[in-house]
Amino acid sequence: MHIPIQISPDNPEPLYHQIQVQLKELILSGHLPEGTLLPSIREFAKDLSCSVITIRRVYQDLENEGILRTRQGTGTFVAKVGTVTREQYRKEAVVEAMKDALRSGLRVGCTIEELKQLFEEALLEITNEGQGTLVNRQRNTDMGNPEMKGSNTEVPGLAKAAVEPEEGGSGNE
Repeated sequence: MHIPIQISPDNPEPLYHQIQVQLKELILSGHLPEGTLLPSIREFAKDLSCSVITIRRVYQDLENEGILRTRQGTGTFVAKVGTVTREQYRKEAVVEAMKDALRSGLRVGCTIEELKQLFEEALLEITNEGQGTLVNRQRNTDMGNPEMKGSNTEVPGLAKAAVEPEEGGSGNE
């Protein structure tokens, strides 16, 4: 089985970390469902042109996190990952990406108000790109949440939470 992982020796992150992050993402996003048999350590190392020790470390770390399980003589499989874990990972990935973007904005001198405006503009632009697909998906997902009903461009609390400075602040308030 080929697993779509891209590694780069030019990336400052260690190879094992590049592989681990991408493999974890594939599993938690559902692209590699529960029970999927992963390649053997040797096979995966050969496919990625890296060391067997690197893949062994990735498999062990993900097994320690409960994402993989190994059966002696059978192989390494994707473990059952609960909905809560998947949801937590999904939110953490988005929040981290937003924090990176906000830090970039603060570094170039944007104010909190400018960042809020840019966020709203970007969200509206992305929503319009999908010709309502994103909006409809969000609306269908959140039908049980009275705060979300009828919302098509705002995600309550998201813009506010996204620009709250971390403790210690940036000094741009």
